[in-house]
Amino acid sequence: MSGSDRSGTTVRQSRAAATSQTTAAPIAHNPRVRLAVISDIHANLYALEAVLEEIDRDPPDEIWCLGDTVGYGPRPNECCELVRERCTRTLVGNHDLVALGSAEVGLEDFNPEAGAASVWTSSELSPESREFLSPLEPTAMVDGFELYHGSPRDPVWDYVLDEVAVEDSFTRTEAPVVLVGHSHVATAAVLAGETIEGGVAPADFSAALGAGRWLLNPGSIGQPRDGDPRAAWLRLDLVSGEARFRRIAYPVARTQAEIRERGLPDSLAERLAHGV
Repeated sequence: MSGSDRSGTTVRQSRAAATSQTTAAPIAHNPRVRLAVISDIHANLYALEAVLEEIDRDPPDEIWCLGDTVGYGPRPNECCELVRERCTRTLVGNHDLVALGSAEVGLEDFNPEAGAASVWTSSELSPESREFLSPLEPTAMVDGFELYHGSPRDPVWDYVLDEVAVEDSFTRTEAPVVLVGHSHVATAAVLAGETIEGGVAPADFSAALGAGRWLLNPGSIGQPRDGDPRAAWLRLDLVSGEARFRRIAYPVARTQAEIRERGLPDSLAERLAHGV
């Protein structure tokens, strides 16, 4: 897919998968038995604070972030500080990379609104934020999980938004659980037998992790694109074998006001109210 930012639509119908990937492996022993997974914060401080407050009501062993801590939103440094303090594992996303001036990505890969926000973000990043973001990678493997900001096909840029991308993601991985971000669409897809099923995951959707191999996208904290404007995140319990998709309201108007105060494109403020 193109590197340009796009609004997510839906994923999928059932599709036969490669026979070599049809056997579900058990979740490996993992001392991190309760996890919270977040992604695509996009410098939306009030959304991040709301999610972290909700996570803290039943604290997990660890919090993992799948990337794009900055970009689009008005509070990049505050979000970097919170993610650095709270997350034990953090990936880098395409917006993080362009704000850092990485040779891997360029402004020409973004639409005009995203590009304008990236230029502003780059000018605002503190030395501490740069120091935090610079060593991060777009992928990780740990204890029965494979993590990608984008997808196994392209960890930085690829969107998992259709059945072909889902099938390719399963074919290119082996872990019982594959976690992806980037699309801003909460997603749950399962490979069981020779069939892939799944799609957009609504609030409080629950997946039984032992029922097959799963590909999960927690959705976006800072800029959801699945029609639900509430901040999204994912809770994993490896004892019960449950993955549950969560949503929490946050003061959208405060983020919108700060986007406009900083002279960022108005469309980036407007879309937050609609989850698109």
